[in-house]
Amino acid sequence: MTALIPCWELRAHFAVALSRMYGAEVPAYNTLVDVSTAVNQTYATTHPDAERLGSVQRVTAERHGAIRVGGPRELAAVADLFEAFGMYPVDFYDLRDAASPVPVVSTAFRPIDEEELALNPFRVFTSMLATADRRFFDADLRTRVQNFVTQRELFDPALLAHARLISSAGGATPAQAADFISAAVKAFALSTAPIDRAWYDELSAVSPVAADIAGVSGTHINHLTPRVLDIDDLYHRMTARGIAMIDAIQGPPRWRGPDVLLRQTSFRALAEPRRFRMRDGSVVGDTLRVRFGEVEARGIALTPAGRTRYDDAMAAIDTTETTPGQAASIWSDHFPDTETGLAEQGLAYFRTSTGSGGEIVRSPIVYEDFLPRSAAGIFRSNLDGDGSYGEGTDSSTADYSMEWMSGAIGRDIHDPYALYAAIAAQSELTIGADR
Repeated sequence: MTALIPCWELRAHFAVALSRMYGAEVPAYNTLVDVSTAVNQTYATTHPDAERLGSVQRVTAERHGAIRVGGPRELAAVADLFEAFGMYPVDFYDLRDAASPVPVVSTAFRPIDEEELALNPFRVFTSMLATADRRFFDADLRTRVQNFVTQRELFDPALLAHARLISSAGGATPAQAADFISAAVKAFALSTAPIDRAWYDELSAVSPVAADIAGVSGTHINHLTPRVLDIDDLYHRMTARGIAMIDAIQGPPRWRGPDVLLRQTSFRALAEPRRFRMRDGSVVGDTLRVRFGEVEARGIALTPAGRTRYDDAMAAIDTTETTPGQAASIWSDHFPDTETGLAEQGLAYFRTSTGSGGEIVRSPIVYEDFLPRSAAGIFRSNLDGDGSYGEGTDSSTADYSMEWMSGAIGRDIHDPYALYAAIAAQSELTIGADR
């Protein structure tokens, strides 16, 4: 009997193949990966604790992707596809509530088991257009957007059927795997089909993100993000190469204490050639700026109490115009500057183990998820305009929620706090068993 290639290995090959495709489409991404690798190598040789939040090999190979879809049917199809790679929906993000509102609600598909994350942590942040929100879409536009989305097919039904077979079997045969991964990667390639100019422009007036989702015939990788150990060094190195970066690093400030949650930045969206179909039927060339090069630095996962502290700290920073040093000072008013302090105050998740002398040793659990504030900030920093948020004639908004999304895609959406708590609890059980 032929041994199956497990889902984690399919996931690893899928991430590499996507990276290769995206690098061909967006060559500046290759520069970002090269600089990230160099930063990680430098950091590893100058910091004895460089692997505190994951091996350098894992960090350097790590990626997260981002895609956008038009409605529940398409989101459910994405869930079917990613499940074959051992990736499941975790958390619910509402980017409509961010300081720079974007008309999407999102989840992230990723491995949920600790061992699976260690084998390959590839994750895809997936946003769905919130057409029921009348602050963005009046009844007429909502109907036309939904009709447009209903008439397209993002994924070949044969690909989805193949994905469901692999999911149920727990893996793929070698003969299946290559074709399946190739077809999955092609599904996220940038389409060369002409774009209806008038339709795209109408949606852009509402939100450039809405146009990128429902103004084109398919979906595509919006960005593919490497992980870096020193994002400030990365930012300076990219700038020194003459690559235009967004104005700031999103997330917590750089400070003397442990990194928590997530810090992100990106190079600005590049003008990419696209073809447009005009009202008279002619096809002309032009450019769009929708895809950018994001990079991230991951820190320690915070407990609900820690997340409340984080929100309070960010709010305090927002209330005044701060220099980086002032932001770090405000941050230090809210967080202890040691991992021990985080643990003692119940602010972050840690694994526990027994040291050689019988003492309890803590190791931090890395944050595997996302921050809507940071995601919206990067979306906004790469847009040419804001759109007409808030100009709808009806002030009511759709009741999108984790429960709603779970029902829409027919599967549970995992609570990230429960996942981190389970990892921490399992390590405590292991200590108890050793005693």
